Amino acid sequence: MTVRAEPVEGVGKLIARLKHAGSASGALMMLIVLCAVFAFSTENFLDGANLVNVAVQSTILLLLALPMTLIIMTEGLDLSMGAVLTLANVVLATVAVNTGGVSLALLAALGVGLAFGLVNGTLVSRLGIPPFVATLGTLGAAQGLALVVTDGQSVVGIPASVQMFYSGAFLGVPAPIWIAGIAYALFHVVLYHTRFGTNVFALGGNREALTLAGVRTRLYLVAVYVIGGLMAGLAALLLTARISSGHPTAALGMEFDAIAAVAVGGTSFEKGKGWLLGTLIGVLAVGVLRNGLNLMGVTSAVQVSAIGLLVILALMIDAFRGKQS
Repeated sequence: MTVRAEPVEGVGKLIARLKHAGSASGALMMLIVLCAVFAFSTENFLDGANLVNVAVQSTILLLLALPMTLIIMTEGLDLSMGAVLTLANVVLATVAVNTGGVSLALLAALGVGLAFGLVNGTLVSRLGIPPFVATLGTLGAAQGLALVVTDGQSVVGIPASVQMFYSGAFLGVPAPIWIAGIAYALFHVVLYHTRFGTNVFALGGNREALTLAGVRTRLYLVAVYVIGGLMAGLAALLLTARISSGHPTAALGMEFDAIAAVAVGGTSFEKGKGWLLGTLIGVLAVGVLRNGLNLMGVTSAVQVSAIGLLVILALMIDAFRGKQS
């Protein structure tokens, strides 16, 4: 009689899943605490309409946080994402107003995201410029272009065909939730069930070994930043539909919320450790925090400070767990 031993690889995957579960459980606990605090401190937080509103308003952030997760897993960072989203927003709005349709406008926004993603990826992977410095430069470029394109004015007259992507619904579920849900499902499949996803994990975990194995790591780095740019272009569709205009400062600072959501979700800034479910929970935590503070009449400046404190708390918890493991 032979005894079949479980492969070591299976044990490793089990351990990794348990670690991921720990990160997500911490983020989930944080989300539950925030919900409890605002449930007791405000009257309307637990209303069904408000909870749906939190979910809908979190969709744009999720579209940014998903690729930001991949970027941070490669030990990178994209500070330009909010500015690129802003530029894509004004470009999409301008094209939509002039053509009266969605297709060309969305293609133009995706083109903007693609261009900046290629630049970011090339600066980081080919020229070896630190991601913080490279994307800080493209942040300024995108922000300046948004002001030039609009001359500092809002683009108004957005057609109803664009607005329906935020205000519409299918089978009783708001359209933004459908878009965000499909995006999450695609990222999940790509990250956990394709060779591309495996190599993304390795880029942050053991890049030298990946290079020695013959994988074109530079190409993968460029691809990760391109995905970030394209998702910013897609998010521009929801943002334009939401505010019914194109504005040269519409999404400035959203990269901070995206980084915060990823950090709260347990993705580490080193060694390729990350989990998409944690990012989703982090996005909801940031959305709940902003919504609850809005209901309490707290100013936007204080809200930014509160999100910063949330990130610090998440990083402290992550550091504590690292010492315990």
